[in-house]
Amino acid sequence: MPRRPRIPVYMVWGLLLLAIAAPWLGLYPVLGMRMMCFALFACAFNLLAGYTGLISFGHAALFGGAGYITGLALTSWGWSTPAGILLGVLVALAIGLVMGVLAVRRYGIYFSMVTLALAQIVYFYCLQADFTGGEDGLQGIPRGTLFGLPLQSDRVMYYVVLVVFVASWWFMRRIVRSPFGQVLQAVSENEPRTISLGYRANRYKLGVFLLSAGFAGLAGALKSVVMGFETLTDVHWSTSGLVILMTLVGGLGTDLGPILGAVIITVLEEKMGTISRFLEQLTGIHWFATLNDSASMVNGAIFVLCVLLFRRGIVGALRERWGGAQVPAD
Repeated sequence: MPRRPRIPVYMVWGLLLLAIAAPWLGLYPVLGMRMMCFALFACAFNLLAGYTGLISFGHAALFGGAGYITGLALTSWGWSTPAGILLGVLVALAIGLVMGVLAVRRYGIYFSMVTLALAQIVYFYCLQADFTGGEDGLQGIPRGTLFGLPLQSDRVMYYVVLVVFVASWWFMRRIVRSPFGQVLQAVSENEPRTISLGYRANRYKLGVFLLSAGFAGLAGALKSVVMGFETLTDVHWSTSGLVILMTLVGGLGTDLGPILGAVIITVLEEKMGTISRFLEQLTGIHWFATLNDSASMVNGAIFVLCVLLFRRGIVGALRERWGGAQVPAD
């Protein structure tokens, strides 16, 4: 099994300092929190797909389901913010347990189709349930307080989300580098050989599925608190496709790739109007103005370029170019 290169410590500390200073350097805190929520979601997906080789098309059910339950607990039941987020994570784990038990015995596209089918069941339930608000979504989710800190302040909430994100990312790195993580990578590379060595591969796959579900639920719960609303978009299959796109663009099976992919895709979706106007002024080509309403088309173009030019994602390609160990493309 090839050893995965470690990220230089100075790079990690540099990125952390940049994230801490970002609100003071002009970054809109809500945009920064949205980036971190999707980055955590992408890291959760990467834990399953990048290191175990299991491509799930149903992670939106975990992400959005946790967001709905957290929103319900905070708006209707009067729970505290930490308790509501914890409940959202537990519900994501419950959905992940059902999904994982039914899916881990399948392989390849069959695994993906089982997760997609179960996620669609969650979507249609959220569409028809009374507490979700249907197509209008769940509105007015309060941020509340955390240990006396007023989360209504965007900057306070930003640093709370940053602490949760950094701790989760570090924990996932430890999982990947633990003996448990080494078995997961062995399952990804050659499952029959791993089974022949005495490991119960399905148990390991179910375990990593639950871990991925928990972190995906944490990301969804945080997003609902940050944004103050929850909609059907978060449980729709397109959100599962979006997190796959983020991970593949950044670099599947890398530590920083999902984060970079989430930042790129989130910025494009949020700032497409500004970017299109800048390109129009820079080049004088009026066609760029039409990109304002075509974020999905731009995302698709980026995906195609990455498939053609960066088979291992941006981070994987940079690692290979500057002397890092190669990461398999498959």
